[in-house]
Amino acid sequence: MSDVKTTFEQLMNNSDLEPRQREFVELRYLDQLTWMEGKAKKAQWFYYRLRLITIIGAVVVPALVSLNTLHDWKGTAAQIATWVVSLIVAISAAVEGFFQFGQRWRNYRSTAERLKIEGWRFFQNIDPYESDNGSQAAVFGKFADNVEDLFQKEVDTYITEVVAEKHQSGST
Repeated sequence: MSDVKTTFEQLMNNSDLEPRQREFVELRYLDQLTWMEGKAKKAQWFYYRLRLITIIGAVVVPALVSLNTLHDWKGTAAQIATWVVSLIVAISAAVEGFFQFGQRWRNYRSTAERLKIEGWRFFQNIDPYESDNGSQAAVFGKFADNVEDLFQKEVDTYITEVVAEKHQSGST
């Protein structure tokens, strides 16, 4: 269980939320928040690995090309190594371009952070969730509405940016 989930569960348990409201926080808000954080970490992991392979390989290839002029087995080995490293670089760049791990990472991370901001504002009773008596239950409707708006924006962004770019890179 993530630290963020544990923190928000504790805040929820110390609030005056009604059972149905708690259910929303647990099953909709916290579930999606932790899912997006997990997806962001996974996408970041793939993005960094693929980008590093591409960058390091792109630096190594020119050095290997310069060794291709060697004679006997050393030149042949350099040619084979050049071919292998070039192939790995091309595959790494193509996989990253197709799956858009960098864009996915930024999209999930951005949405997760916005969700955390909403949660903190809600449980701390600060704008736009201020209530006269500090009650989360009294302003829950606004919180639920804002959370659903964030989910809708995330879906729209994913479709317009990630899927559209994936479609464009796959069709060219």
